Amino acid sequence: MTYKKDTTLVHAGRRKAYTGNLVNPMVARASTIVFDSIAAQQNAEQHRNEYVDSYGRRGTTTSYAFKEAMCELEGAAACYLYPCGTAAITSCLLVFASAGDHILVVDSVYQPTRFFCDGTLSRMGVEVEYYDPLIGENISSLIRHNTRLIFLESPGSLTMEVQDIPAIVKAAQQHEVITMIDNTYASPLNLRPLDFGIDISIHSATKYLNGHSDIMLGVASANEQHATQLIDGSYELGHCASPDDVYTTLRGLRTLSVRMRHQAEAALDIAQWLERHELVDHVRHPALASCPGSTEFLRDYQGNSSLFSFVLNADSQNALAAMIDNMEHFALGYSWGGYESLILANRHFEDKRTTVPWQAAGPVIRVSIGLEDVDDLKQDLSLGLQRYKENL
Repeated sequence: MTYKKDTTLVHAGRRKAYTGNLVNPMVARASTIVFDSIAAQQNAEQHRNEYVDSYGRRGTTTSYAFKEAMCELEGAAACYLYPCGTAAITSCLLVFASAGDHILVVDSVYQPTRFFCDGTLSRMGVEVEYYDPLIGENISSLIRHNTRLIFLESPGSLTMEVQDIPAIVKAAQQHEVITMIDNTYASPLNLRPLDFGIDISIHSATKYLNGHSDIMLGVASANEQHATQLIDGSYELGHCASPDDVYTTLRGLRTLSVRMRHQAEAALDIAQWLERHELVDHVRHPALASCPGSTEFLRDYQGNSSLFSFVLNADSQNALAAMIDNMEHFALGYSWGGYESLILANRHFEDKRTTVPWQAAGPVIRVSIGLEDVDDLKQDLSLGLQRYKENL
């Protein structure tokens, strides 16, 4: 039976095999798994990619429960867990790309992904080409005979450009090119990439899925065609995840919908308020017309999340410090997706873009809206912007 998302979030991964008579699955910590017989050991080896105990690195009932929940939410054939979101991204790239391959990566990609592509992949003989986030169907012109995969991130996690996913997938399928996407912004609630024909969906579960900024975890989900290669290749790389982190993230799933719904409403409210501020050049919120790709966002996504950016119309390091250093509710930090509000300032993009040069009068301010009262957050931003103005 198929349930709506809110119901699925409550019940996914809670089979009696994982919970016994408890509400939540138990935290099963293990390295060695012992067998009752050689036959039992051989059976575990033959079914090693299924939810059968064989060795701790392959998982325990705790991780099986989370994997089952994620596959149900993503509409995936299989998924694998990693110690963080970056590990999930880099592992997927390593598993599917080989020396001599050409891969296409969106120019607005998460910086650690770019560092890995420019560093490890290039050193391994994989040619990386960055493409305009708004390229859409014209990505066909970049596909070569040796193009192995296209890596999407939509929206971009700093400047929020939204990609035309159906158009890129159509071009990729015509040339038998694998597609994978960093889907952390949307979570499975607001976008199910595999429904659009994407082959592999990746999340930093550190963020929305956990929602409490106290663990590190990554997850990648694959369709039937690529499931075995994803699992076997990731296992060969030695990846595993802490059962405690998996448990707390599985618990975080239960409140994902109510958290994201509140944070999304608050974020859009604050973004619209910022649009009217005299110091704001424009706001990069995917649901607003001022954000590149907003049409595609409104067409393809079921909703927005807590993350957006705004661009100031004047630049000053002193003013920026006066604004950011004295925020009361917005903490200065790199992550997002937790219950707390965060802020991050970016002044220079020379090392962040290679295909589409970034041009703006002032810095890009990225905020992740938490569960605080919206009026308190607006006041905090208003006072910060006033300090910015006074120190220009």
